[in-house]
Amino acid sequence: MKTIKLGLIGLGTVGGGVVRILQEHHDDFVRDQDIDLRLVAVASRDSSEAHVLGIADIFSTDGNDIINNPEIDIVIELVGGTGAARSFVYAALEAGKSVVTANKALIAAEGHDICTLAASKGCEVAFEASVGGGIPIIGPLRHTLAGNRITSVIGILNGTTNYMLTRIDEDRLSYDAALAEAQAAGFAEFDPTADVEGADAAAKIAILGTIAYNTDIHISQVPVEGITAISPVDLDYAREMGYSIKLLGIANRTPGGIDIRVHPTMLALDHPLSSVRGVMNAIYVVGDAVGETMYYGAGAGSGPAASSVVGDLIEVARHLAYRESIAQPVWDTEALPIRSIDELITSYYLRLSVPDRPGVLATTAQVFAQHDVSIYSMVQRGVHEGCAELIYVTHAARESAIRATLAGIEKTGLLTSAPVLIRVEDAKA
Repeated sequence: MKTIKLGLIGLGTVGGGVVRILQEHHDDFVRDQDIDLRLVAVASRDSSEAHVLGIADIFSTDGNDIINNPEIDIVIELVGGTGAARSFVYAALEAGKSVVTANKALIAAEGHDICTLAASKGCEVAFEASVGGGIPIIGPLRHTLAGNRITSVIGILNGTTNYMLTRIDEDRLSYDAALAEAQAAGFAEFDPTADVEGADAAAKIAILGTIAYNTDIHISQVPVEGITAISPVDLDYAREMGYSIKLLGIANRTPGGIDIRVHPTMLALDHPLSSVRGVMNAIYVVGDAVGETMYYGAGAGSGPAASSVVGDLIEVARHLAYRESIAQPVWDTEALPIRSIDELITSYYLRLSVPDRPGVLATTAQVFAQHDVSIYSMVQRGVHEGCAELIYVTHAARESAIRATLAGIEKTGLLTSAPVLIRVEDAKA
């Protein structure tokens, strides 16, 4: 039996979950894996959780104590973000220690450099928990689906926004009410910006796209729109037309390169992702050999995320203990171009609030025609305080043409509030 010594930096929700799994299943890992995973040092800013977990004797408030400890084989980085966590990851690798992390922001921004450094030092970096919490997806993309040419990766990657959209849909809550409920339930942070504006999902789809297409995708290359403009009426209209609305991370392989983006999306009700409700996450992957697959489960939380971290620990520990070859992620062998979202061709849902007076419909229709955007359907809803809602669904059109159309309508001065634009992923129209 081999002993692998671990150092943990970050004792928050996920870090505490990792400690509990290591404590509760230590003997199972010895029996089943023939590896003694021994936690020998823990660092965090607050010692209270260390006392609760009974590890105060190995606790420090300085993460560098982990880095500088020559006994430690694997550093577990669970601080998050791109500040101190970045320094810890690079320093650990420079010191010849392998790293297991759940840090989506860091991997999405610097994964290529981190993995290159790890390879040069004969170390390993594992980051299954960076996407999907407890859902195994990095491993399947790297190993199980390696015999496929992946054509599409589409995911509900943020439990907060999926919960909010579910509550808006099922109980007609306003955006603000749904957010307040999510915060009260512990599903949303005090500052929910990264969730509701789509940045969290953008980091995750950047990582998935990188692995699926062997192309280095930086988070800055992912166009992002959040859910702040979505209201109950949009979900009602979508359902009437046979769609749900989900905040999706989308990465498609196209003849012109990778189409990658995050935004609210109308999705056919019979699509597997449409049935994913509440805080759950799901990732839909299409390969040329396997066809359609979907990976579903809890996307966050102490247990699910810690499960993925410990799974990575076991794999990396096995490589170290038995001198197995280290297979770093393939990061940039294809180097496919990233397509501009302006090149996207799909159909679109637009909701416009305009004055209820003669000539308005003709004026807006003229703007659509000027930019060669064909209208599939148009419905005028009831009048409220002298304003009517116009609901358009277009035939397949180019994103740049839709943007030009919206700009043209805004120039008419007819809009009484900001327009709502939602892309239709399967482009039935």
